[in-house]
Amino acid sequence: MNKLHVDICGQGPDLVLLHGWAMHGGIWDGVREALAQQFCLHLIDLPGHGLSPGCEPGSLEQLTALIAELLPERCMLGGWSLGGQIAMQLALREPQRVDSLVLISTTPCFARRDDWQWGMEHKLLQLFLENLKLNYATTINRFMTLQMNGDRDAGKILSRLRKQFFQRAEPDPDALEKGLKILQHSDLRECFGQIRQPVLLMHGEDDVITHPASADWMHQQLPQSQHILFAHCGHAPFLSYPETFVAHLNAFRTITR
Repeated sequence: MNKLHVDICGQGPDLVLLHGWAMHGGIWDGVREALAQQFCLHLIDLPGHGLSPGCEPGSLEQLTALIAELLPERCMLGGWSLGGQIAMQLALREPQRVDSLVLISTTPCFARRDDWQWGMEHKLLQLFLENLKLNYATTINRFMTLQMNGDRDAGKILSRLRKQFFQRAEPDPDALEKGLKILQHSDLRECFGQIRQPVLLMHGEDDVITHPASADWMHQQLPQSQHILFAHCGHAPFLSYPETFVAHLNAFRTITR
């Protein structure tokens, strides 16, 4: 039985939102009320995060399969960061259920490679992995600080992010390690161009976790996609510009009905 926690609220067409690494569904609280006026929201806690138990083995394919069981018959699917990679996989796996796709501060390939200069250095990802076991609190705090890098209201938004993070139980260390390994090794570039749903890309211009050039690349692979770049914004545009974020989602919903 799939025991992942799903918070459902609001009325309207179904919108499923997937959070990023180390976070939980509460991360959407700043836009939840406004979105619930237009959508029936499905806010899922990934395995080992928030109120959801962990799972084995925790690969990207396993996560995708678990989330697929929870999708409504038809929905708009949004994913932030790691959640964006799961959303890409779901769009390919469940085209009859995913009507449209919203990719937020994500990338088909998180790690830098010889033919992909817009990823994070492998050494940095490995350092996060090693430091998780040595000093969990410091590692998570550093990651949250990185997310706000370049944001014009970084201090204020970082404080809000930390508050939201601790609203639910700390993520399972095993789930965090599995998530980082997914970020290290997953590469969806080869299949990304096979996505056929309408796609909205939203990215911060100062994001240091997923380089904005990644969104440019995805936009080029899907010429019919929409690409929104948030100025003076780091890794979480829905925290930095909640009203603008909601407005873009509502507009996207209107043109993809």
